[in-house]
Amino acid sequence: MIKSIAELGENKLRKKKVLLRVDFNVPIENRKISETYRIKANKETINFLINHGAIIGLVSHITTGDSFEPILSQIKEVLGINFNFINDCIGETVETSLNRAKPGDTFLLENVRKYEGEKKNDINFAKNLAEPFDLYINNAFSASHRNHASLVAITRFLPSYTGFLFVKEIDNLNKALKMPKENKTLIIGGAKIGTKLPVIKNFLDKAENILIGGAIANVFLKAKKRDIKKSLTDDNLLPEAKKLLEESNNIIIPEDYIISDNMILDIGPEATNKFIKVINASRIVIWNGPLGKVEEEKFSIGSKKISEAIISSGAFSVVGGGDTVAFLEKLALADKFDYVSTGGGAMLEFLAGNKLPGLLALGYE
Repeated sequence: MIKSIAELGENKLRKKKVLLRVDFNVPIENRKISETYRIKANKETINFLINHGAIIGLVSHITTGDSFEPILSQIKEVLGINFNFINDCIGETVETSLNRAKPGDTFLLENVRKYEGEKKNDINFAKNLAEPFDLYINNAFSASHRNHASLVAITRFLPSYTGFLFVKEIDNLNKALKMPKENKTLIIGGAKIGTKLPVIKNFLDKAENILIGGAIANVFLKAKKRDIKKSLTDDNLLPEAKKLLEESNNIIIPEDYIISDNMILDIGPEATNKFIKVINASRIVIWNGPLGKVEEEKFSIGSKKISEAIISSGAFSVVGGGDTVAFLEKLALADKFDYVSTGGGAMLEFLAGNKLPGLLALGYE
């Protein structure tokens, strides 16, 4: 049974040193954060800890650089708080800074993946990471499909809880999974083909309709002997895609598509209209992955129309995946969905019915 931060009042948090696992692994273009949703989503938990007098150490990984240092001012602006940066995540510097801190003081620790022990889920590294702290809170659902020390082994050394964001992720994804199959629609797109098939398989008996676009659709199109020209695909997945098409009647793939440079780069108008008709009859819609190459506006038309259809349908809507969320944020549509997940891979793993290491470490079954 996982324990929530909501169980901790001021008497349990004041002057306590709290290690808060967040996910600040954000895309950076030209030294600027190009999509801030993952950072913003942590504000509620961070502010709760500050207001209850905790001393907070934020710990995260980042893969778009070695250090958080170049984007510190941008993170502060997004969170709306001032914090101190510690250029390490273990050792004397961290301990000294925390010992000198006052209630409400917040620190961002350096990129936790600078240490090999993080990705190895090393017990000794986790022990060193935990050493100066009293409590651990995981607010990084989006990273919890990783078997890493700051998500898994750390829970062996500190009383462990979930943050508000983490709880929202679990509650909304579970709601989407457990609602009746009737009038439930799953929309799957994007370019990461291999991660999407397990979700499609898990939803064959959980969704009335499965709408497929993006690069994953190319595998199914090729399985049906369609000419996909030089489009992105994965021939290793063809047998499985063919089997899914033969054994199911709820997978819907595009009948037409937009081709440029000998590649399929968006769903066509007929497919868009067919998808919209399905969405309008749905009571719940789960969407992960754009349906075209949305980085280019001329290939984002299908995804834009689908997003507008979901919003106007009145269906309970859950959307996730970094590219999808960035696309919706750009259109100022993200806040019109019932729930926007910070999880990309973690959301897919959860929807596929897999057990996430970070959840298991917290006692979730």
